[in-house]
Amino acid sequence: MTLLDRMRPRVSRALPRIDLWRGPLRRIPRFAQRLTPKSLYARSLIIIIAPMVLLQCVVTVVFMERHWQLVTQRLSTAVVRDIAAIVDLVETAPPDADPEQLVRIARERLDLTIALLPLEPLPAPAERPFFSILDGILSDELEDRIARPFWIDTVGNSKIVEIRILLSDRVLRVFAPRNSAYASNTHIFLVWMVATSLVLLVIAVLFLRNQIRPIQALAAAAEGFGRGQPMPQEFRPRGASEVRRASLAFIQMRDRIERQIEQRTQMLNGVSHDLRTVLTRFRLQLALLGESEDIDELQRDIDEMQRMLEGYLAFAKGEAGEDVGELDLEAMLNRFVGEGTLKGRKVSVDVAGDPRVTVRPDSFSRMVTNIVANAMRHGETVHITARHEGRWLSVVVEDDGPGIAPSEREEVFKPFVRLDTARNIDSGGTGLGLAIARDIARSHGGDILLGDSALGGLRALVRVPA
Repeated sequence: MTLLDRMRPRVSRALPRIDLWRGPLRRIPRFAQRLTPKSLYARSLIIIIAPMVLLQCVVTVVFMERHWQLVTQRLSTAVVRDIAAIVDLVETAPPDADPEQLVRIARERLDLTIALLPLEPLPAPAERPFFSILDGILSDELEDRIARPFWIDTVGNSKIVEIRILLSDRVLRVFAPRNSAYASNTHIFLVWMVATSLVLLVIAVLFLRNQIRPIQALAAAAEGFGRGQPMPQEFRPRGASEVRRASLAFIQMRDRIERQIEQRTQMLNGVSHDLRTVLTRFRLQLALLGESEDIDELQRDIDEMQRMLEGYLAFAKGEAGEDVGELDLEAMLNRFVGEGTLKGRKVSVDVAGDPRVTVRPDSFSRMVTNIVANAMRHGETVHITARHEGRWLSVVVEDDGPGIAPSEREEVFKPFVRLDTARNIDSGGTGLGLAIARDIARSHGGDILLGDSALGGLRALVRVPA
């Protein structure tokens, strides 16, 4: 057996362990992506704030670990040396020496307040604070330089450190100023660092706001153009050079699209005028020929051609040139109730939210009319539901007709497509109703989706910003 054959079972046993970790590791980027802000303004702030905070943390840790600890150690060493000198004086002083003289020297020369207490056991060790550089350094210095039993209290009085040292026949109590053994003014550095960071952050916020505002204006102008709204009067290229170039490119693109739409509209108007003239001439000639079955048949053909021509021109022309205005949705939908009654259909309407919506009134009414007419053509019962919540408008049209198979629901939105099996063809259908409706919905920045209705037929959902 070769070495590769002996290693193969071990590798196979290790692969499942790798697979167990692969799933959670893949979820980490998704979780981080959900927590990450989506706006450019917030992300730009994070790009500035994150390195600043990281740098401050590193500087603070280094400062606390090196400078603060070093200064505190040197101050504590100086205080312990003074205490050690006092201990030597007390131990070597003659029995008849005046202790008040020693207290005066310690107070005036060493800035220490001392007292000689009767011999008694030292207090129980106090609980050491969770984070105290002074407690650890001062204890180490007392052990190294005095080597006698001691007790310290660095927590009781915030301005004084109490130290008790057990001598041979008495107890030496020392009160030392806290700032003599501890670098107590270190917080000034932290205050300056935080204050400077806040000033820089305010400057960054103001600067970023001025830089992001032109991008937001460009996005609003592009969204308004997609919804057919006119160019804002205050919009102009400004900001960074890249944003200015993008704004100029958008203005030029908008001008080219408007010129193209205008040229197409003029061409279609000319074609419509010419074709209508020919059809009118046909009608006059047929009227002069009298009445007969053949002439009536030709007259119906001309009417059919007129109707098809209007549908084709409406689809090709679109409603892009219409201005945005306010539409009373409830009044528009209630008209379908009367139309349904005349056609022997049961139509119900349910409107929730503000019925006033901001759309292209004529084109939006035509879109909803095409969908409702399609539902009334193939169903006996039609239910219309409208929801205006926030900045979105949803209109749902449901019927109890034969419906459309899921595989063919996208096909019906193509121009001139009519379904022979799923839904009966009306004699006047051209296959452009749903195509025109989706084109209008998308020109408003929304879309139309088809699904199954609770009534058993087709469900058409129109969702557009309003």
